[in-house]
Amino acid sequence: MSVIQVQAAGLLTIVQDLGREGFGPLGISPSGAADPISLRLGNRLVANPEGSAGLEMTLLGGIFSFPDGAVLALAGADFATTLDDRTVDPWTSFEVRPGQTLRVGSARWGARCYLCVQGGIAVKPFLGSASTHLQSGLGGFDGRPLRKGDVVHTGSAIRTLRKRKLAPQLQARLSARQVLRVTAGPQSNWFAESSLRTFYAGTYRVGEQSNRMGLRLEGAPVTQSSSGEMITEGVSLGAVQAPHGGSPIILFVEQQTTGGYPKICNVISADLHCIGQLRPRDEIRFEQVTLETARALLIEQEKLLASEESILE
Repeated sequence: MSVIQVQAAGLLTIVQDLGREGFGPLGISPSGAADPISLRLGNRLVANPEGSAGLEMTLLGGIFSFPDGAVLALAGADFATTLDDRTVDPWTSFEVRPGQTLRVGSARWGARCYLCVQGGIAVKPFLGSASTHLQSGLGGFDGRPLRKGDVVHTGSAIRTLRKRKLAPQLQARLSARQVLRVTAGPQSNWFAESSLRTFYAGTYRVGEQSNRMGLRLEGAPVTQSSSGEMITEGVSLGAVQAPHGGSPIILFVEQQTTGGYPKICNVISADLHCIGQLRPRDEIRFEQVTLETARALLIEQEKLLASEESILE
């Protein structure tokens, strides 16, 4: 078992895999990678199973050394990375020799970058997952972000480099969207037609207080036509709530599992990874699609990801 030595941890560097499903009745949201598609593809670049744990970095990366060497890939946003003095491109596997230092800079675009290492990150699973749940302090590396001086263990690896890179056409197809496609929410009929038109015609800015629990949006308020109170019910990943005051919130990977605010719409599964690359002050819009279209887009996306042409050697 090899290790990664953390010389600088960056703004928010946490261990994430694809999350833990099925524990909503216990009040535990799935957590997992904010951009799961980037993590999946990054793992494929280093010959890992798609669900292996990696390091998720937000806006600013860290500095890492590898006493035993490693095979790595960076996926997601471009964080201006160097290995010693050599520039490292995202979406390409590369080898780190023993003692070399990887410096992951700040995001040139997007919000999150994933450091995938051959063998995966080795931490004690919590409820079957290595993902960090920041709101509860559970899972991952002691339930917290990495700090300077931490030593992170990696799993066993074949330690052979087969140069792999993401196909350019796939990278273009999976780039972040500024128009998020949504389906109607369970309480969409609580909102007047005029309010719905304002919502779908408007542009919203991601607020500074956004995090992995939810993205608070700034823009035209969304008010409901009914003055009644709804009964608290389960909420889903990507649901767009309209709380009192009308400023929408996109519920994200560490969302509460129940809520009492009406939900105007829900981001479709095929666009959830785009939420993970939104940063404060980004502007977005919403486009409503049917459930049939949402399903077709997800099937198309999964076929594209599974294609043999998606990873080049």
